[in-house]
Amino acid sequence: MPPTVSPPFQSRVVCYHQTHHRRNGEYVSILPLLTEATDVVGITHLIIAAIHLNEAPGDITLNDDPPHAAKNAELWEEVRIFQDVGIKVLGMLGGAAQGSFRRLDQSDADFELYYPPLRDMVRTHRLDGLDLDVEEDMSLGGIIRLIDRLKVDFGDAFLVTLSPVATALQGGPHLSGFDYEALEVMRGASIAWYHVQFYNNWGRLQDPVGYEAILARGWRPDKVVVGVLTNPGNGHGWIPLEELTGTLAALRQKHPRFGGVMGWEYFNAHPGDCDRPWEWAEVMMKTVRHG
Repeated sequence: MPPTVSPPFQSRVVCYHQTHHRRNGEYVSILPLLTEATDVVGITHLIIAAIHLNEAPGDITLNDDPPHAAKNAELWEEVRIFQDVGIKVLGMLGGAAQGSFRRLDQSDADFELYYPPLRDMVRTHRLDGLDLDVEEDMSLGGIIRLIDRLKVDFGDAFLVTLSPVATALQGGPHLSGFDYEALEVMRGASIAWYHVQFYNNWGRLQDPVGYEAILARGWRPDKVVVGVLTNPGNGHGWIPLEELTGTLAALRQKHPRFGGVMGWEYFNAHPGDCDRPWEWAEVMMKTVRHG
């Protein structure tokens, strides 16, 4: 038999989707990411945020409501459509609202109270992976235990990603408690990639310097997806598109296996803002794949 040829590496465009309804209650559809695409669909991966494990075991919310709440029905219907066309959909666990990882970082007995309902929720909604956004202290042993269980329960094809702030991969202070370099050494084979937050005073992507500082510590470019804000109202450190695309194009040119770009978040992404948020993804895809 002829040798199997792996497809060429292609940079990712990842979009987080947390604001599912506007303040007036109007549902924010993600379908335009597919239906309004001109030349190519603008994203490779979609991340549904944010899943929280609350104090009572089994009390899980997607933002403020149970994942199965009626208000989320349209969201899950649209998720199926994305998966049907080959786009992987992950859930994001944690984030700025703390507590989920503390509850998973206790004794084995406590872990068995909080983890199974999370596993069942992932199964129910047929997610392709889980993004672990650890913005609270967690032990290295605790995050390894969680990753190992996810892989045992869902298999090698299940995507496990993490979302550290940029300084975490630069050897500086960060939010997660554990050492990411140690985690990569011990469980790198189980981690698909990292969404690295270059915003909120943890880094800024006005030039390639911050990204290069990460690679200088031995990180592979294909595992480092740069995270940026899609709108100046979404945090501190937004970069105008013209400036951002220049940096991304330079990184792609220098690093053929450049990991890609992640945007927080979909509903008000520039340049289209709330009226045409899907335009951000198109610009990013053209930049990291064809720019």
